[in-house]
Amino acid sequence: MDILKNDSRKSFVDIGKEIGLSESAVRRRVRNLVDTGIIKRFTVDVDSGDKTSAITLLSISSSADTTAVTAKLPEVKGVKVVYEITGQFDIAAIISAPSISEINHCIDLIRKIEGVHDTNTVIILRTLS
Repeated sequence: MDILKNDSRKSFVDIGKEIGLSESAVRRRVRNLVDTGIIKRFTVDVDSGDKTSAITLLSISSSADTTAVTAKLPEVKGVKVVYEITGQFDIAAIISAPSISEINHCIDLIRKIEGVHDTNTVIILRTLS
């Protein structure tokens, strides 16, 4: 699985050569990882280019179900990753959009989700690898 994490474009033939298995055996193992839920999805990681990114921290009302709010967040356009966290806030969402105004629109949509009590957003100025 580490091979796929490092280079998901690597062919089953190349993986098989690397670990000493046939292409069909690698294909079966990957299919088994998908069927058992260990591999949840396949994605494409695209360079964000000129996009603006932000981290929005959410406080959830004590009477609300945090898991229900977490489930609704990926439906908001611009929300890329959602984390349930500990501390002063309950959820952290990573947002990406072409402009600050679209980040603001995304935050407005998040604030309308039932159970969201408060938000605190920081704009990401620079990302270091």
